[in-house]
Amino acid sequence: MDAFQNTVTIRRPAGEVFAFLADLENVPRWNHAIESTTKTSAGPVGVGSTYRQIRSQPRRSEEGFEVTAFEPAAHLGIEGEIGPFHARLDYRLEPVEGGTRLLNGVELEAGSTVSKLLAPLAASRVKAAVAENLDSLRRILESDRRSSG
Repeated sequence: MDAFQNTVTIRRPAGEVFAFLADLENVPRWNHAIESTTKTSAGPVGVGSTYRQIRSQPRRSEEGFEVTAFEPAAHLGIEGEIGPFHARLDYRLEPVEGGTRLLNGVELEAGSTVSKLLAPLAASRVKAAVAENLDSLRRILESDRRSSG
């Protein structure tokens, strides 16, 4: 298993950052590799909510994931398929002066022998892509005061 973490500070309150982040149908707005994300379970978002998304990069695929942790303004966890990997994504929010520090932990587990061989290279590329996506998230939240509602 390969794991990494990225951190970004966003000049918005933790509650607003969490509200935007936890609306997982917003993912295509800040993740350049995702075309669409659709909630597939009934009811409000919370632990157990399920989603399907269409990925355009590195190759077109359909993926499913589930919310595994949901603590407003503090913690969002997701687990599911990301390309050839089973992934656990962890978003922890910490209030800091002037905004929110978002710590994003990622664990990637390779399924096939080929993906196990490629995992170390893929993890470094995925970490860089995730850092770019988190910066896009930061820019959207800092520039669009209506994004959280």
